[in-house]
Amino acid sequence: MDRGAEFRRWKAQCLSKADLSRKGSVDEDVAELVQLLNGQEQFFTTSSCAGRILLLDGNINGFEVQKQNCCWLLVTHKPCVKDDVIVALKKANGDAILKFEPLILHVQCRELQDAQILHSVAIDSGFRNSGITVGKRGKTMLAVRSTHGLEVPLSHKGKLMVTEEYIDFLLETANQKMEENKKRIERFYNCLQDALERERITDLHPKKKIIKKNTSYSHKKKRNREKACGKCVTEDNDKELENDDDPGVNVTIFPEDY
Repeated sequence: MDRGAEFRRWKAQCLSKADLSRKGSVDEDVAELVQLLNGQEQFFTTSSCAGRILLLDGNINGFEVQKQNCCWLLVTHKPCVKDDVIVALKKANGDAILKFEPLILHVQCRELQDAQILHSVAIDSGFRNSGITVGKRGKTMLAVRSTHGLEVPLSHKGKLMVTEEYIDFLLETANQKMEENKKRIERFYNCLQDALERERITDLHPKKKIIKKNTSYSHKKKRNREKACGKCVTEDNDKELENDDDPGVNVTIFPEDY
């Protein structure tokens, strides 16, 4: 079976499966982006979460709560209010942790070149922790993610360790991060549309098409964002992205079982 046919088979199998997430459907804030990706012959999404605020109750393993072995006291994909957190905390028996998790999106790509294009879009949209993995079976996967998360302990052995005033402050911070996350998703969507249009135009003029041979590459701090994302990154957005996450991103392709 040729590579293209095998990719189409993988895509058909993945998109025909039932959604096994807790919610059972794609999050509203990322639905258009997922639809856009799955509508392209060179991409399909394998999992997604638009971003959420969580209150987890469990035992801390090292410095992190293991979500598999804890109780989900609260989860929302929208801004959160203090009253909801206070009510949920009354159910805590262990170590309650308040978390904000930004967008995470896994996209399987037909070719490495397709993944590189999508990776550039992700980086320029603010998802600076994105990376590409190439599996032994030839599957090329892009993980879209960023570093502006939040994780703060609120209680220990069921006892609240912080004041309600501090919970107010944490929720204000988490909600701000949620809003920024939403802006980055919208930026990603617009940048992706521009990149796909440029690829379509390039395909109509194959003599002008440049194929990159590198499988390991870096994005410099002062790279040309307009080249990768058209005009979708404004001067203000560019400064905002430079100051937020680590602007120097190294992406290494390495074999991994998948």
